Amino acid sequence: MKTNPHVFSNSDITVTYNPCQCINAERCALELSNVFRQSVIPWIDLEGATTDEIMSQIRKCPSGALQYHINKKEVA
Repeated sequence: MKTNPHVFSNSDITVTYNPCQCINAERCALELSNVFRQSVIPWIDLEGATTDEIMSQIRKCPSGALQYHINKKEVA
């Protein structure tokens, strides 16, 4: 059975989490618990830290289960 990635967005960033790829190292939750919350749904709260802090933490994900991309800003 295939599981689709979970998607979380705010105005700056979109984060995807692929539960089938996660090795449960818990590095995200241990190092940035205001964003990656273990006992709350939804478990990713993008308002819990700055975009730079979130991107830095995602780059540390050992399995690559967490990914991000910067949302394009519309120019008026």
